[in-house]
Amino acid sequence: MSEHTPTTVPLEETGHPRRWLILSILTLSLVQVVASVSSMNLALPAIQGALDASASELVWINAAYALVLAAILLPAGALGDRFGRKGALLIGLGIILVGALAGASSGSAGQIVLWRCIMGIGAGLVMPATLSILTTVFPAHERSRAIAIWAGFAGAGGALGILSAGLLLEYFWWGSIFFVNVPIAVLLFVLVVTVVPTSRDTLGHPLDPVGSVLSAAALGSLVFGLIQGPEYGWSHGGIIAAFVAAAILGVAWVRFENRQEHPMLDPGLFRIRRFGLGSLGIGVAFAVMFGMFFGLAQYMQFVLGYSALETALRTLPFAASMVFISPTGPKLAARFGVRTVIGGGLMVTATGMVGLALLDGSSGYVHVVSSLCVASAGMALAFPAATEAIVTSLPQDKAGVASAVNDTTREVGAAVGIALLGSLLTSGYRDSIGDGFDALPPQAAEAARDSMGAALHVAASAPEALRPGLVAVARGAFADGYSLAMLVGAAMLVTVSAVVIRWFPRG
Repeated sequence: MSEHTPTTVPLEETGHPRRWLILSILTLSLVQVVASVSSMNLALPAIQGALDASASELVWINAAYALVLAAILLPAGALGDRFGRKGALLIGLGIILVGALAGASSGSAGQIVLWRCIMGIGAGLVMPATLSILTTVFPAHERSRAIAIWAGFAGAGGALGILSAGLLLEYFWWGSIFFVNVPIAVLLFVLVVTVVPTSRDTLGHPLDPVGSVLSAAALGSLVFGLIQGPEYGWSHGGIIAAFVAAAILGVAWVRFENRQEHPMLDPGLFRIRRFGLGSLGIGVAFAVMFGMFFGLAQYMQFVLGYSALETALRTLPFAASMVFISPTGPKLAARFGVRTVIGGGLMVTATGMVGLALLDGSSGYVHVVSSLCVASAGMALAFPAATEAIVTSLPQDKAGVASAVNDTTREVGAAVGIALLGSLLTSGYRDSIGDGFDALPPQAAEAARDSMGAALHVAASAPEALRPGLVAVARGAFADGYSLAMLVGAAMLVTVSAVVIRWFPRG
């Protein structure tokens, strides 16, 4: 090299010159993916009225997207590592665009489920690419801050999805929940092409199709059992078979991956306590968060009587609290330790869940919003610290796998949370409503037991003298079901908080 050749600071030390613009593009892509999970919560009452969907179909409509997204995140992250993360991001945006166009014109609950699954495939390509690109364009000294911003918007995206859905449903039909993705996906596609750089795994590890199929099948069996349990009965042979299949497939996946030289995800990574406990904390927190939103959107419309837009506006404090508090997480982690911030954040979130569990058929908005803000503050502390613990546990060449695991735990949590807590809500509602509608013809009483929306429809058609009592019974039963779900969610958070505080490394 000539002595006159100028020296330059390596890019990994200075970061990409447009990294903050790139972060905004990646964050918007992430928000679109996360918002598509929560926005459907607000549309469920409208879809139920328009398409006569059952309680089980409503859970499937909501869970299908998160289920497919969770199932393909790991193989999608590996594909991005192998062939280029920018390309994976662009293909994912294209698939979301197609699914959104078709989903907006669905004529049945089954069609909605189908197109939600297609969009989940696209989201599975987009989500891991955002975090893995982020980790390559920021230098080490700025990465924690960038990850905190990313994680804050990942959490706030749930509330932002509900807000956008409320605005759309106020003026348009339920299909607008799908169609709004079209202009956003087009804009993001152009921005990614022109601004975002690509990166890939420099080691060129092979793909793992068998491991991908086994993990997807195990997760699908688990979620099927959780969603259909209240419909068929928890002792039904098909439900028991689904849970047994999930366990067998999960064990088969672990054993197969342990024998591979280059597995899609090495199960041994979860023995790294920062990696494993960070994943556990995020997964359970997302399960509770999306289970919370699944029931809350219906509670505020069916029980409190708000419109879709009024409901959306009343969830804004959750997003504001998340965005405002999440940047303080890294500072607190530096002072008090990551373990304390994750464990403490989960415990604060559990306190908010207990507040929501105390809702009844006559609770007001002040009770709702105060509990929401407490839960949001806890999540805003836990998410960034847990995310950084995961992505900094693996080498840079495995940024896609680390980010995919981070994303997978979120979406597995979302799918399982919607399925588990949604099923508990349904079971609690049906147990609580009991014979409250038995004064009506048997067919009407059976319809009322299926779902809250059906119960209100039946009550509206009942003799005028019976209507107030029937509505009060239905609202009280829904509140009881929601309380059951939130109590279970709080117990999950307390348990994981104790595990993190006990075993997460002090360093």
